[in-house]
Amino acid sequence: MSLLVGTIAFTAACAKKKHLARVPVSSAPSPSHPVLPPENAQPGDVIETGLASWYGHPYDGRQASDGEIYDMEKMTAAHRTLSFNTWLRVENVANGKTVDVRITDRGPFIGGRILDLSHAAARQIEMIGPGTAQVRLRLLAAPQVPESALFGVQVGAFQLKENAERARANMERTYGAARIVERPGDAALYRVLVGNEQTPQAAVQLGRRIRAENPVPEAFVVRIDLK
Repeated sequence: MSLLVGTIAFTAACAKKKHLARVPVSSAPSPSHPVLPPENAQPGDVIETGLASWYGHPYDGRQASDGEIYDMEKMTAAHRTLSFNTWLRVENVANGKTVDVRITDRGPFIGGRILDLSHAAARQIEMIGPGTAQVRLRLLAAPQVPESALFGVQVGAFQLKENAERARANMERTYGAARIVERPGDAALYRVLVGNEQTPQAAVQLGRRIRAENPVPEAFVVRIDLK
C-alpha cells in the first residue's frame, strides 16, 4: 500500500472545488456530527453539524451532479449523501444567521467538511471572508421519492488517472468493490470510491475498517448516485 499512501497523502488536500478565499486545511479534520439519520428526520429536525465551505468560480456555469447548471448566485449547496432536491436551513453557529438551500450537487470532497454552499448562500450567512464556518443543518423538506443510491467510502482524490487506477486496484483486491468517478474541470479530479453499500450506516462501518487497516484517516462516506 506504499504507493497508495504516498499518493493519497499528496492529493487529500485537493478539493472538488476551488474557493475564492484561501483557507488552510488542517491535517486533523474537524469532526462531523450526524445528529439524526435523514430518513428518520422530520421537517425542523437538526440532522448534522460540522464545517461548511463554499464554491464559486470556476464551477459557475458548469453542470452540477444532478444535471442542472450550477449558478453560484442561487441558493443551492452540495452534500455528499443527501438526496437531490432536499431543502436545508443552514445556520452559521458563530453568528446565528441562516439560509435555506436546495441540494443540487455532490461534495465537499475534503475530509472534515459536510457542506459546500453556493456563493450567494455563503454571503447570506457571512462566511465569504472566513471561507468556512461551523454550521447546523436543519431539514426543511425531503423529496417524496428519493433517488436510488448506494453508498461508499472515498479514500482519495487524484489529479492523475493512473494513480487513481492503482489506488482503485489496491482497494478492490482487499474490499471487493472499488470504482473511479471523474469530476470534470479545468484540471480533472479522479475520486476513488470503495464499496457498494445499501445504507449509509453500512458505509460508515466499511469506512472504519478501511481507516483501521490503511493510513487514510480522511476516508469518508459518499453517495453513489444511480442514474
